[in-house]
Amino acid sequence: MENPARLAKIDLHLIKVLHTLLLTHSVSTSALRLGMHQPAVSAALARLRELTGDAILVRAGRAMVPTDTARALLAPATDMLSAAERLFSGHAATRFEPASSTRVFRVAASDYLDPQFLPLLVADIKREAPLSGIEIQPLSADFDYRQRLAAGEIDLVVGNWLSPPADLHIGRLFQDEIVCLVAEDHLVVRSAATRAWTAERYLACEHVAPMPLHTGLEGAAPGVIDEHLASLHLKRDVMVRSAHFSLIPLMVAQSLLVLTTGRLFCSRYIDNLPVRIVRCPVPFPVLTYYQLWHDLTHASASGRWLREQVRDVASKLGDHGMLQRARTSRGGEPSAP
Repeated sequence: MENPARLAKIDLHLIKVLHTLLLTHSVSTSALRLGMHQPAVSAALARLRELTGDAILVRAGRAMVPTDTARALLAPATDMLSAAERLFSGHAATRFEPASSTRVFRVAASDYLDPQFLPLLVADIKREAPLSGIEIQPLSADFDYRQRLAAGEIDLVVGNWLSPPADLHIGRLFQDEIVCLVAEDHLVVRSAATRAWTAERYLACEHVAPMPLHTGLEGAAPGVIDEHLASLHLKRDVMVRSAHFSLIPLMVAQSLLVLTTGRLFCSRYIDNLPVRIVRCPVPFPVLTYYQLWHDLTHASASGRWLREQVRDVASKLGDHGMLQRARTSRGGEPSAP
């Protein structure tokens, strides 16, 4: 039977400190994430060591690492925090007042989106919730968004997938057409070459693409473009890969590289750079952008509010995309042969 005196020493905040220490392996970093002073986190760690009879974190060289016992505590600590969120989701958690909230919203997003998406989202959140904080993190090869969502380290992930992960809550935001962005003096732009813009010539071009992203379970994914090409038993010649997607249009403008991505992203550059949008001769499904979230925040009123802001911004951009498609089509994009 459990010792009632020991249980009386445990509170939910102590579990939150334990959870954060196991994720960060650092007292100072945990203090920053929890909004606590470092001595208070050190005191909580001392209480945890007393309760568990284990060191929790031990030094390994210049770093701190969790003990085997501590690693085994991560899953139950995550479950307890998730259960606490669900426990109160029908009461105080249903009330969220953006105007007075000091909550920090944490969003992970790819920069393959329309470059105005994140600035507009920040502007909308700060207008409605001026006291709130916002952290925007990139999706990169070492960013395990499933683990981060499950750990409560981020609230939301925004990106595109051919098949979004089924183990998370999914909200469809908008769809976009796959096109190519090339320099205005690229061979394909010349009127005599438009009919020769075949799948074979497309695959033979030198391509530029983003660095592969991490999907959380399957490892480094090739990205939706190469994933779809592989399903057709096709492969393009990617000569340049860049972790800075927003710089790729500048690379395209000064080379013969071909960028294949959504029309909405490309349309932001055609008036400011010597580049052109052309159709992609390989048939692609529409590019669909989603927001993903975990059970941990599913019933949270602040989580629902954040998802509504993302949906509203995406709706505005989707409307702009339809107008932009009409404008660029009138501009004489190379047509299908």
